[in-house]
Amino acid sequence: MFGVKKDTNVDPTLEQVGTILGPGSVLDGPLKTNDSTRIDGTVNGDVTVTGSLIVGQEGKITGAVSSLNAYIAGEITGNISSPQGKVEISDTGKVIGDVACKSIIIDENAVFQGQCDMTGVEKPAASAAPEQKEAESGTENASDSSEKSSESSTDNSSES
Repeated sequence: MFGVKKDTNVDPTLEQVGTILGPGSVLDGPLKTNDSTRIDGTVNGDVTVTGSLIVGQEGKITGAVSSLNAYIAGEITGNISSPQGKVEISDTGKVIGDVACKSIIIDENAVFQGQCDMTGVEKPAASAAPEQKEAESGTENASDSSEKSSESSTDNSSES
C-alpha cells in the first residue's frame, strides 16, 4: 500500500513450526517431534525432528540431534545428523560435535568444533585419487625400468 515490499524470501520451514520450546523452559530426556521445531529453552537429551530444527540464540541442546535441516543460533553439544539436508550455524551459533549433512553453512564468528561428513559428496572420485597416483607411479616405474634396460643394452653394445 505504501510502497513497502513484503519479504518473500522467508524460508517456508520457519513459517510452519509446529513445536516450540520457549525461553526459560528445560526438558530433561529425549525430544521427538513429527514437525518442524524451534527450541529457545534447554534440552538435556537427544532431539529427533522429522522436519527442520531451529535453535534460537537462547536455545541449548546437550545430546545428539537428528533432523531434516538444522538452523543453529544457540548452542548444541552433541553430534548432528541431517544426511539429506542442510546445517546452518549462524554467527551466534556454537556446535561442539560432529556433523553429517548434505550441505553446511558456517557464518563468520560461529563456533564449530568437530568433524563434518558431507553425504552429498561423491566418494568414488575421492577414493580414486590415491589409486590413480599409485597407477601413475607404477607407469613411471615401468617406463623408468624400460629406459634403464635400454640404456644398459646400449652400454653393453658400446662396450663390445
